[in-house]
Amino acid sequence: MEISEELLHRPVSPSGAGIVLTHGAGANCRSALLVAVAEMVAARGVTVLRYDLPFRQKRPFGPPHPSGASGDQAGLREAVEALRRVVAGPIYLGGHSYGGRQATMLAAAEPGLVAGLLLLSYPLHPPGKPESLRTAHFAALTTRAAFVHGDKDEFGSPDEMRAALGLICGETHLQIVPGGGHDLKKGKIEVFPSLEWLLGA
Repeated sequence: MEISEELLHRPVSPSGAGIVLTHGAGANCRSALLVAVAEMVAARGVTVLRYDLPFRQKRPFGPPHPSGASGDQAGLREAVEALRRVVAGPIYLGGHSYGGRQATMLAAAEPGLVAGLLLLSYPLHPPGKPESLRTAHFAALTTRAAFVHGDKDEFGSPDEMRAALGLICGETHLQIVPGGGHDLKKGKIEVFPSLEWLLGA
């Protein structure tokens, strides 16, 4: 794939590391949240590629269909490989909600593909359905994973997240954003603690 410079955040003092960040089910890579996080990460010296998942490339609006998950994961893999041609250091992967979930599923299926995961508002379960956990792949996840999660997120409480992270074989870090909902708008968006943990391996 060809990388658009518009979606690439090149740091002033690059560390050599890079990360692909993608969006949630109802957004695209130009969402305010993703842009803000990309700028924060780039300030740490990491080159950031914001990426539209294949389902969004096909349709500008509307949610993804479950049958398209494998295609979205294949798109993430392609974006990772494209970013490898831009930076010489380790590559990370992450995103918001649905995008983060697809990142974890890809990393669980392909250990070693990326050095770590940065996950914003992981959608642990649908709102009001705590029994419908989206954790079947967690036992196979060995990639280091940093989770940034609002304490008002209806897709999973902090306690539910802590319990779920216990299912993951790899190292994990959980950063709770006070007042943050699933979109993290009402909380103070601050990813540096998770980013420092992730890059400090």
